[in-house]
Amino acid sequence: MSTLQNPMQLFKLLEKSNCRKCNEPTCLAFAAAVYQRKKEVGDCPHLAAEIVQRFQATGDSPHQAIDTDREKALAELKRKVNQVDLASAARRLGATFANNKLTLKVLGKDVSVDTDGNLFSDIHLHAWIAVPFLYYVIEGQGLDAASEWVPLRELKGGKNWYRLFSQRCEKPLKRVADTYTELFADMLALFAGKEAEAFRASDISIMLHPLPKLPMLICYWKPEEGLESELNLFFDAAAESNLNIESIYTLCAGLVLMFEKLSLRHGI
Repeated sequence: MSTLQNPMQLFKLLEKSNCRKCNEPTCLAFAAAVYQRKKEVGDCPHLAAEIVQRFQATGDSPHQAIDTDREKALAELKRKVNQVDLASAARRLGATFANNKLTLKVLGKDVSVDTDGNLFSDIHLHAWIAVPFLYYVIEGQGLDAASEWVPLRELKGGKNWYRLFSQRCEKPLKRVADTYTELFADMLALFAGKEAEAFRASDISIMLHPLPKLPMLICYWKPEEGLESELNLFFDAAAESNLNIESIYTLCAGLVLMFEKLSLRHGI
């Protein structure tokens, strides 16, 4: 049995007819549901038996399986960090190195890792932060921003991820922005956001730094008569030099989940 590494691995094997026989609106949504253990591979009637067997789920519950995958990924990354010269990595990434720990800012908050791969922070380190953070430390080239904003689909590896990114990141965040009026104020006050010059005639432009050399621009266009609101996320053109595309997606999906929970906390 093989384990899905990401939703796109299965999506490429689907016939992409959006037949809805799996009770999901699109083949992409089905692939994401299987990855999240909400659906079984065999729920697609068009997949060959060999593919179904290859990716058949184990008897673990969905949450157990996902937690197991996360723990495996974190354990592997911590092992790799043990082989990294953190002092050199700190110079490469513009981070600090002291007391055997590399420290950098995640949304304005200090997050550290030591040579044994142990993580330290004043904030709760969800897997969606920890995994990209470690990839950033291990693989990031530390390139300065190219000062050119592009949508995810225009990044080198973004084309295959963009449809999923739109469904799981941009659209849910737009729904939050439409109903939670304090969203952008919270981005500024709680997550070290900065107001940016209006981009593409947006009504609101907020720049966040999920990681120091990985800026993200959130642009929101308010609804007008006859037109719905719109929200898009943009990245610096050099983003993939500092973080792989799957980790960029993971970070953004986690951010959206965090903002959704924030809005619920305020009764929205």
